[in-house]
Amino acid sequence: MSGAETTIREVLQANGKLPVSAMTLHDEDDLYQHGLSSHASVNVMLALESAFDVEFPDALLRRDTFKSVAAIRAALESLGAEV
Repeated sequence: MSGAETTIREVLQANGKLPVSAMTLHDEDDLYQHGLSSHASVNVMLALESAFDVEFPDALLRRDTFKSVAAIRAALESLGAEV
């Protein structure tokens, strides 16, 4: 697991209010099926912006962006974050 992936999972653990550990989820697991709410996804987004020094544009503010660890990593890569 890369440092960036660990950071993504730590952000999910701290802000996603998931009933399971974010560290045990597979990259493609659907976070919403594992308990991520729309409200919690906003908190995750804000924490990711802080952790990776990026800003999510309106075009990425959709459910699919935060559906899985892999989707989050892809979104961060598209923003030029080092992941």
